[in-house]
Amino acid sequence: MMQSSSRRAFLRRSVISGGSLLLLSSSRLAFAAAANDRLNIAGIGVGGRGADNLNEFANLGQNLVAFSDVDEERAGGMFQRYPKARVFRDYRRMLDQMGRDIDAVMVGTPDHTHAVAAVAAMRQGKHVYCEKPLTRTVREARVMRETAAKTGVVTQMGNQGSATSNLRRAVELAWGGVLGEIREAHVWFDGGNGPLDRPSETPPVPPTLEWDLWLGPAAWRPYHPSYLPGSWRGWRAFGSGIVGDFGCHTGNIMFRALQLERLWEPSASPTIIGVQAFPSEVNPEGYPVSSRAMFDLPARGDLPPVRLGVHAKQKPSEDLMHGFPQAGWGDLLVGSKGTLYSECPWNTRYVLLPEEKFDGFKGGPEPTIPRTDSHHREWVDACKGRGRTFSPFAIGGPLTELMQLANLAALVEGRIEYDTITGRIRNHEQADALLHRTYRQGWSI
Repeated sequence: MMQSSSRRAFLRRSVISGGSLLLLSSSRLAFAAAANDRLNIAGIGVGGRGADNLNEFANLGQNLVAFSDVDEERAGGMFQRYPKARVFRDYRRMLDQMGRDIDAVMVGTPDHTHAVAAVAAMRQGKHVYCEKPLTRTVREARVMRETAAKTGVVTQMGNQGSATSNLRRAVELAWGGVLGEIREAHVWFDGGNGPLDRPSETPPVPPTLEWDLWLGPAAWRPYHPSYLPGSWRGWRAFGSGIVGDFGCHTGNIMFRALQLERLWEPSASPTIIGVQAFPSEVNPEGYPVSSRAMFDLPARGDLPPVRLGVHAKQKPSEDLMHGFPQAGWGDLLVGSKGTLYSECPWNTRYVLLPEEKFDGFKGGPEPTIPRTDSHHREWVDACKGRGRTFSPFAIGGPLTELMQLANLAALVEGRIEYDTITGRIRNHEQADALLHRTYRQGWSI
């Protein structure tokens, strides 16, 4: 149950890793492994976060059987650490040649190649763990969700805070009515981006990099070191900016507590999300230095409509904080009976406000969401038929759509109206055209 959330205790509390899973849908196995077997896992994009994820799976006793990476230098450490894993440059060849030997796939590439890689794996019946944000575009996120549903594979988006007990308890408190009716919410990020100018220099491609494969479905452009290894996040062609990068982390409690995934269910009514963005500037290559996207989210069954603010390098009014210190990152649920605030970018801790009302609070509903000790273990167990994941593409897809709508809205003037069922923007032709992008020949979802 909840412990007292005093200001001092909250600010000194360390990040707690733990959590569990929410029972969302039945776990159907594609190339199923028996409950006690090891999964044969392949990695697509095995440097950086990809390496971290694969090491987690290896530490859980799973087999790493194949790696695909276009950057030999960045991925070289993993090639050396796991010499038994077969190495490929092109994930399509890996899936073609080793499909029968692979049970599951981890996708850890830059955002713009998440969808093409993950969809290809799912259509072969592979379970998929994919880093956040799930995709680069709104429509890609829909295809990811729909493909996962059609194939019945086990999926998990890599927003690791989902596994923590604190996040899941915060969701339970909101579901249990501790906050009352929630009609206002805010998510904000301290980090920002900024306008970018496409470089005019055309230095040679490093011999260890397959530049054409790194571009994948993105429009062709000459190689330049300003695009990688980590700076791709700020380029609209490849990354999702701070909103996409951390929206699926910092907005996690908000999305789950408000049950926003219900807006994407076939029976949902109404289905129109309204959003208008107020960016510091508009730049086709990069993201704004600061921005504010204001969403009008319709009712979900008996849950009331919500006004949601998504802020980059901006913050909501301090009047909502009940005198509590406002950090640079935040997830705020404003209810009729109380407010829940998480200042951790990964939503791993929270406090109930106002402090004087909730000092020593130990009430709330009985726990209903199972707990786990690892986001990665949860996916592995679900692949083996033991339980279900808390952040499947049925949740990660809509959450990604929402955050990418905030990015999209910053490129156009005025309010846009997005239909969650048809996946179209019905009142703004220019915005509707930005829901997806044209892929280069040879790439598709």
